[in-house]
Amino acid sequence: MLALLFDLDGTLIDSIGLLVASMEYAYEGRAIVPPRDEWIAGIGRPLDAMLGQWADGEEDVQRLRARYREFQFANHDAMTTAYPGVIETLRALRADGHRMAVVTSKLSVGAHKSLAFLGIADCFDTVVGLEATTRHKPEPEPVLLALERLGGVPPAEALFVGDSTHDMHAGRAAGVATAAATWGPFSRASLASAEPTFWLESFPDVRDVVARLAMK
Repeated sequence: MLALLFDLDGTLIDSIGLLVASMEYAYEGRAIVPPRDEWIAGIGRPLDAMLGQWADGEEDVQRLRARYREFQFANHDAMTTAYPGVIETLRALRADGHRMAVVTSKLSVGAHKSLAFLGIADCFDTVVGLEATTRHKPEPEPVLLALERLGGVPPAEALFVGDSTHDMHAGRAAGVATAAATWGPFSRASLASAEPTFWLESFPDVRDVVARLAMK
């Protein structure tokens, strides 16, 4: 059986509107506000790194982070949904016996909140969140840690599904096959620059990719 790794925001859950609204709340009333397209392009990187691009030092980042998370947690349930086919497909993959993990650049507490809210927490053996590694996507460490937690799975026996170039680069650097989700906020052209192994038009396509890999 394969080890299946999944990014969270933009891959399993449609939370992009929540992430943008959280940013706008954090920067409300400021002279300098991140452009929406630039903020969306950075989704998948650690939050502090994103905030720091439009902040005045570490203390300012801390203030922005507090406001960001205040809004995010208060509005999480109202602005978080699973993409079509996610819940059914994850349950089918789990029933098939695949080991599965979430690899995300958000804190584990936030990831667990989303998974529990959608009723899919039991599909995953582990969640690798921001605090689990010192180097983050697009570096390979989070992917390699997930494989270690899943029992030391060799990279050749794993697939990483994500919606961003950060996911694709992290997967490639770790030596795993990658599958690019085209329903997230990133364009197909931008994802192509990261040379994903497979393309996904909808989440149920994951099962087709898994079948192809199993035949190799």
